[in-house]
Amino acid sequence: MFDLKWIRERPDEFDRGLARRGLQPMAADVLDLDSRHRKVQTRLQELQTQRNEASKAIGEAKRRGEDAAAQMADVAKIKDDMAAAEGEARKLAGALDELLAGMPNAPAPDVPDGTDETANVCLRTHGEKPQFDFKAREHYELGEALGMMDFAAAAKLSGARFVVMRRQIARLHRALSQFMIDLHTAEHGYTETAPPYLVRDHVLYGTGQLPKFGDDLFRTSDDFWLIPTAEVPLTNLAADEILDADALPMRVTALTPCFRSEAGAAGKDTRGMLRQHQFDKVELVSIVHPDRSEEELERMTECAEAVLQRLGLPYRVMTLCTGDMGFAARKTLDIEVWLPGQGAFREISSCSNCWDFQARRMKARFRPAGEKGTRFVHTLNGSGVAVGRCLIAVMENYQRADGSIAVPEALQPYMGGLSAIAPDG
Repeated sequence: MFDLKWIRERPDEFDRGLARRGLQPMAADVLDLDSRHRKVQTRLQELQTQRNEASKAIGEAKRRGEDAAAQMADVAKIKDDMAAAEGEARKLAGALDELLAGMPNAPAPDVPDGTDETANVCLRTHGEKPQFDFKAREHYELGEALGMMDFAAAAKLSGARFVVMRRQIARLHRALSQFMIDLHTAEHGYTETAPPYLVRDHVLYGTGQLPKFGDDLFRTSDDFWLIPTAEVPLTNLAADEILDADALPMRVTALTPCFRSEAGAAGKDTRGMLRQHQFDKVELVSIVHPDRSEEELERMTECAEAVLQRLGLPYRVMTLCTGDMGFAARKTLDIEVWLPGQGAFREISSCSNCWDFQARRMKARFRPAGEKGTRFVHTLNGSGVAVGRCLIAVMENYQRADGSIAVPEALQPYMGGLSAIAPDG
């Protein structure tokens, strides 16, 4: 959500930000609604003054024993006019809120311009790609051959884009989750949190999924929404709060299932578990002082990178272009892990600085030390990381010619000391 005062003062800058997102200029429409709304509010104040004066005149007339019928008629007329003006004010305020709620965050100046992922810029790479003396297989080929991934059984239960995992692959999936949570809480200073998986409309509005992206979500018959990411409940922990400056930064993490309809992904990644309706993810959320959000984005990204470094997985970090960023993001750094089976880098984490965009929608503020007023916090979120995609990366990077999978050293304590997953595991 944008600051109306900022749009009034910098309409051209506002439109340039929209243009970088591939959108038409909207400042004139916003300012027209804003002007009309402010005029109605001014009219309401004038009517309030008139009513007060007329009510005072009625009281004085009655004290003098005079007929106050005329003044009472005036008050009745003013009340009718006020009711009409209040209705018009609500209508204009609603239209203005709806218009602003549908506009994405403005990109940061250092975000590259572009229409899609081809314009993303590589910041850095890490690790060496494994070299095999055999043809690398994809995760689903490995998992099915081991008898530990069953997509047919999942389809019988739930349809496409689900998987049933068994035995050591299921344990490896759980081990990754525990390893990530332990790393982020013990070494990176995040507080482990267990949030609800079902939320109400206003919670998704606060982080920007609603009203525009309802088709990407799952909704229950009694108006709950299944969370698409733990970012939603974790960020909303600061909603409607005024935090002390000393409480910042607030860093929280959670391991949750995530539910997505993948409405726009028809035909994409239909094999395997790369893009599913249900998956687990360790989420990182930071609520920070506005002066610290840019450095916090780098810190958060490094925390996510540490997961892949400990697992020995090669990856690269990309700055997303304006056309590839999410709705609420001002700047996003993606971590893409190498998948030998696909022969490609694939996104495993997105870390985004949303500035005050979500905070304005949620009314999340803090009180600066020594100041009377409040300011909006800055919010950041990132995957630390997607568990299913990390499982895919481990399986493909640690595969062996005989179809077995070596277990990374960092995970062996979580696997009861197991060093490899074999067909008879």
